[in-house]
Amino acid sequence: MSVQFVHVVDDDRDVRRSLSFLLGSADFKSRPFASGSDLIESLDELQPGCVLLDIRMPDMDGFQVMNELAERGVNWPVVVMTGHGEVPVAVRAMKAGAVDFLEKPFEEEVLLGSLERAFTLLKDREGKAERRREAEERVSVLTTREHEVLRGLMAGMPNKMLARRLDISLRTVEMHRANMMERLQVGSLAEALTLAVQAGIEPLPQE
Repeated sequence: MSVQFVHVVDDDRDVRRSLSFLLGSADFKSRPFASGSDLIESLDELQPGCVLLDIRMPDMDGFQVMNELAERGVNWPVVVMTGHGEVPVAVRAMKAGAVDFLEKPFEEEVLLGSLERAFTLLKDREGKAERRREAEERVSVLTTREHEVLRGLMAGMPNKMLARRLDISLRTVEMHRANMMERLQVGSLAEALTLAVQAGIEPLPQE
């Protein structure tokens, strides 16, 4: 089983200590941070993981931390910790991107259940990111015209319509389409379209 990293952000030293002990006994690798800025400054040296984040902290609160993570493109699942009865705060945090929230004080089973869901989500996100990178690499070998043909096919345009749209002959469209399929190393249009979607390519707009 691979190591699962939990980055604990709380300005209360006793909370950090107790959570580190609890997480260690459950075979998680945790690292405590006394402030949101400490976490942000350490991002480059951290392993991907889940963030256990206190909402109410001086200087940089949990919302500011989540906003900073989003701006930096860090999509690690965030589980926020709120005070008892702070449901509106928890709802706001979920809308801001948190995947779950825990009301202090919480039971060990509640925390571990929340982290289990978060790590399942992290694995899924990492898988999607890897598929996108691979798709982008494969699509990058296409010529400009082949790229246009692929976008036209994404829009559902048949070859004849594509020829008119790109102001080229039907024969040329067919040639570019065949070359595109060969460069992408796919055996069907469905595979080519799947790659295009994974790479974030937009269909050619209808005129």
